[in-house]
Amino acid sequence: MAHSAPLVLPVCAEPVRDGTVVIRGGRVLQVGSRDELLSRFRVAEEVRWPGMIVAGLVDACCAPTPPGPGVTTRAAVVSDPADLAGVPGISYVEASSAGEQEWEEHDRDALITALREVDRPCPVGIAARTRDPHVLEDVAVLARTFGLRLLAGLDRHSPMALDEAGALGPHCHVACARPLDPGERKLLRLRRSVVAICPPGQEHAADVLALLEEGNGVALGSHALGHHAPGHLDPGSLDPGSLDPAGARPSDPSGPGDLLGPGDLLGPGDLLGLAAGVRRRARELGLRVRGLDRRLVEAATLGGARALGLDAGPGRIGSLGPGSRADFAVFDARGRYPYSALMARPPCLATVVGGALT
Repeated sequence: MAHSAPLVLPVCAEPVRDGTVVIRGGRVLQVGSRDELLSRFRVAEEVRWPGMIVAGLVDACCAPTPPGPGVTTRAAVVSDPADLAGVPGISYVEASSAGEQEWEEHDRDALITALREVDRPCPVGIAARTRDPHVLEDVAVLARTFGLRLLAGLDRHSPMALDEAGALGPHCHVACARPLDPGERKLLRLRRSVVAICPPGQEHAADVLALLEEGNGVALGSHALGHHAPGHLDPGSLDPGSLDPAGARPSDPSGPGDLLGPGDLLGPGDLLGLAAGVRRRARELGLRVRGLDRRLVEAATLGGARALGLDAGPGRIGSLGPGSRADFAVFDARGRYPYSALMARPPCLATVVGGALT
C-alpha cells in the first residue's frame, strides 16, 4: 500500500515534493518520489492525500485522554493500571507515596504487582511523582531492575535530586514546565535524559532555545506531570533545588504571564500549538535561532521518540524511513517552507498508526 501527498516530511531526511510512503505489514518500506516508488514497487492500493504527510507526533507527557491532533504515540501517566487499556504508546504508572512508611507497607508491593500483571508487550513505565527522596531512590532501583522507562517531573525534584537518587539516565526523561539554569541543563545533557517541554511560563521560550543550542535532547509534552489548577502553584510541590538562583518560584504554567497569547490557546494534546507558542514568544523577545521551526517539529516527533526510547531500530517512531513503524499524520499544510507551514497549526486531516487509519 502507498500513501502519497504533494509533500512528505520524513523528519529524518529532507522533505520530498510529490512524495510517497510505501507500507507493508505496518512498517515503512520506502519513502521517496511518487513516480520513482510506484515504478519500483507493486502497489495494490494508493491513497492520495492533499497537503502534507508528516511523521507522527509523539506526546512525551500527557494525561490518559484522547490524543491530540497528529499524535500517534504518547507517554500517558496513569494512576490505575486498569487505565492502561487503549492508551497508545507507553503508559507510566504513578508512584506517588507521601512517605517511606506508606511506600514500604503497601504501595511498593502494589506497584510491583501491577507491573507484573501488565499483559506485555504493552509498554509500561513508572512515573515518579513522590516527593520523598527515599521512595524516589527505590523507584529508580525498581525501574532499572525491571528494565522500565522512568518519567520524572521537575516540579517536584531538581535534576540534582533526581541524579542523587539514581533516577537520571537514557532510560529516564523529565517533564519540565519551568526554566532551567545552566547547571541543570548540563547535568541533564550529561545523563542523556531528554527534557519534555510542557505548557511553559513566560521565561520558557529562552530556556527552550538554550536547551536546543546547548545540545540537550528536547521533546514536547501536553500535560505537566505536576499540573495544578489555573492560578495555583502548590508551595509544597517543589524541593529547594528547583528554585531559580534568585530563590524565586517558577511561574505558574497555567496562570498569567503564560507563554501563549490569546490567539494561541491550546487544545488537548496540541503539540504544534505548543511549538508555535514557543516560536512566537521567541520572536517577541527578539531571539533568533537558525532553523528553529525545523527544530521544534523535530522535538514534537523524533525528540518524543527519543524520550520514550523508541527512536532506533525496526519499528522505530518519530520519523519515516525504511523499517520504521508506519505512523504519520496528514496536515492540510502547503507552502515553500514545510516546517514553517506546520507552525501555522494547520488542520489535521488524518492519523495513521501502524499503517491503519485511526
